[in-house]
Amino acid sequence: MKKILLSSIILLFTLTVNAQSKKKKDRQAIKDMCGCYEVTFNFAETFNNSKDSLYKPSKTKTDKGLEWAELIVDENNKISIQHLLQVGNPTNPHIVKHWRQDWLYENTDFYMYNGDNNWLFQTKPKSEVKKQWTQKVYQVDDSPRYEGSGTWVHVDGKSYWENTTDAPLPRREYTKRSDYNITERGNRHEITSYGWLHDQDNRKIIRRTGKEDIVVAHEKGYNTYVKVPDSRCKAAQNWWKKNQNKWQLIRNKWDEVYGRNTNLSLENKVDNKPLYKHLFSEETSQENEIDKTIESFIKK
Repeated sequence: MKKILLSSIILLFTLTVNAQSKKKKDRQAIKDMCGCYEVTFNFAETFNNSKDSLYKPSKTKTDKGLEWAELIVDENNKISIQHLLQVGNPTNPHIVKHWRQDWLYENTDFYMYNGDNNWLFQTKPKSEVKKQWTQKVYQVDDSPRYEGSGTWVHVDGKSYWENTTDAPLPRREYTKRSDYNITERGNRHEITSYGWLHDQDNRKIIRRTGKEDIVVAHEKGYNTYVKVPDSRCKAAQNWWKKNQNKWQLIRNKWDEVYGRNTNLSLENKVDNKPLYKHLFSEETSQENEIDKTIESFIKK
């Protein structure tokens, strides 16, 4: 009996140590996405499923930029990274607040995109997300974009995370197209020798209530983040130091909204302006103004 008990204790200890070691590797892989990067964005439509003979595929899109990824939350079960684009003249660059990604360990609460600026609140059982990390991706104004859960894999010298989830149309598409309303994103984040890779296999979908989804086309995305000295992103770092308090207030308000745990629908514009233009304005800087502005976009 003593031998069985001792063996059970040793097994439990070993499993606990291995789980802690795995989580440590997960956390390091996520934080390896921080820093200064030369980014190349590549998107190409690969297969056309449309039965419309007049259908025109999206043009292949290639773009480059310098991006700073700032670690703004570093907790045991949560890591948050704010991305900032640094564009224009290198001697006097313009800073654009870009997307944000939050990583939550064994998260059970989700806002799943369902088209037309609607997100459905869903709760998953703990057993379904055991040892997984949820990546929550936010728009430039910290409103929701898409999220999904998956397991970080560390094998054969590789570290990667994969998930497939529904998302709004990216900016490169919704400013030009309205013939579909869902981007099903197949996301793969992989840490590489040069930095990291965001590999995507996407589907462009028409979703209508009570009808089956129609897949219009398939798309390949291949975005590389090549690490460069942090000093090259000094302007972005300085911009964040100057503006981080305002964006903390904005995140606080959104956290309160997400904490309502109910379906969320947002207006496209209020007073003929999208939310990011309201929040990017220097006139919207006080907490009460921020709260009021965000609330005005939430459909009751």
